[in-house]
Amino acid sequence: MQEKILVVDDEHEISDLVELYLQNENYTVFKFYTAKEALACIETTELDIAILDIMLPDMSGFALCQKIREKHAYPIIMLTAKDQEIDKITGLTLGADDYITKPFRPLELVARVKAQLRRYKKYNSVQANTSEESIIVHSGLVLNSSTHECLLNEKPLDLTPTEFYILRILLERKGKVVSAEELFREIWKDEYYTKSNNTITVHIRHLREKMGDTVENPQYIKTIWGVGYKIEL
Repeated sequence: MQEKILVVDDEHEISDLVELYLQNENYTVFKFYTAKEALACIETTELDIAILDIMLPDMSGFALCQKIREKHAYPIIMLTAKDQEIDKITGLTLGADDYITKPFRPLELVARVKAQLRRYKKYNSVQANTSEESIIVHSGLVLNSSTHECLLNEKPLDLTPTEFYILRILLERKGKVVSAEELFREIWKDEYYTKSNNTITVHIRHLREKMGDTVENPQYIKTIWGVGYKIEL
């Protein structure tokens, strides 16, 4: 079954080029130049991943990302026109899973898409039978990898795929420190560089906010300064 990819960018040359490269990889592409057209597709089509430009003529990519996150958990990659940390941090905070800065190499975008789809399918597909190994329980947290559900004190946590994956990694290695570099490589299967740390930091912060956790008095995710993060046994 071909994965269905939403591409939204009002720069025709870029969106047409992205469409061509994705179709060459046998993906089904739904390409739009406005957010309005994209929203209609989102409502009627079962998508596997979305690629959104931040600067759209009728609605920002940030707002479109928020609209998707109201109902859907599939990965979102943001396209940023400028190499500005604030745009990247904003996108990640609103629920995006990755970002890529223009101008970019189409093959790099294709690689990012493949990495997100692999992770999403591996860890977030619903299985008919739930095994004990797919459920992690820790201090009021119940994380079910088979159904992509997470409960905290019996209340559901609405996590993005990346947030869910980070929490899963930390829970699987509880008692051990996991560095930002390890998290980045595990999630994105990509080379780690200095600014990558900001990506992990934003996801951790957003995860803490949803869990009601704090850096100063952590109940779950503890920062080991200069080393990484860990969940105590």
